[in-house]
Amino acid sequence: MSTGTPGSGRPFPGPADAPVDAIVLRMLLGAQLRRLREDADITPNRAGQAIRASRSKISRLETGRVRFKVRDVADLLSLYGVADEQVRSRFLTLATESSKPDWWAKYSDVLPDWLEPYLGLESAASTIRSYDIQFANVLFQTEDYARAVIRLGFQTAPHGEVEDRVALRLKRQDLLIRQDSPRIWSVMDESVLRRPVGGAAVMRAQLSRLIEVSMMPHVTIQVVPFARSGHAGESGSFNLLRFRERDLPDVVFIEHLTSAMYLEQRPDVEHYLEVMDRLSGEALTPAATTRIIEQAAQEI
Repeated sequence: MSTGTPGSGRPFPGPADAPVDAIVLRMLLGAQLRRLREDADITPNRAGQAIRASRSKISRLETGRVRFKVRDVADLLSLYGVADEQVRSRFLTLATESSKPDWWAKYSDVLPDWLEPYLGLESAASTIRSYDIQFANVLFQTEDYARAVIRLGFQTAPHGEVEDRVALRLKRQDLLIRQDSPRIWSVMDESVLRRPVGGAAVMRAQLSRLIEVSMMPHVTIQVVPFARSGHAGESGSFNLLRFRERDLPDVVFIEHLTSAMYLEQRPDVEHYLEVMDRLSGEALTPAATTRIIEQAAQEI
């Protein structure tokens, strides 16, 4: 049986439990450390000083976006007044387990630092809601379509780099067929269907792929048609992620060309939830979406 932590109200996953990704362990461990810090009425600045780091380092630790050093966790537990040896041992064991390489480590040469945290969040999410205005969602892209999109952004990149980026993008799609696949709800602008990425054959295959994935029981796809001018998503694409673990807050992810924004404050998340709900209401039903995708394929 897993050993719980003070005030947590839930146990950590342990070796006897179902396998858990390292990123999930980091996020859970970070959330528990944040709770211990707040219960001890210790500021992030003071916590940072205790591990010879900055306030921002504490923030990254508490959101699970960096790997934990066992020494840092031990020092923080001492600062927070955690003396129980069983609890300390459990925290330190999890710090070690959570530092195992993630699956995307092999793609480090083509993986920007700002995207790596998102891959962890995506892998751990129980629900992924997205709005796309330019290209089909990454999780639904065919190999040829993905290659064409990547070429648009990396026109001078060597062939090997492009192929590594394609492989990373396709590997992310493994979560579609995972036993515990997340619920995926994708809303896209009709322009995604009409933009001729990669040529006619590539687009027809991509549209066929959209219909195929829409048949999966855990996937919902909706299209906002051109006829609905001036809708809630005019500001751009974004993803909204929710997690099974109650200690992990919802996260909004907004990707830019060379960076990304992660929003976790509740007012920000609630604003995007409202926008997503309005977009879903303005979009065609899933059945009508299938028909418009089929129509777009016929018109290519």
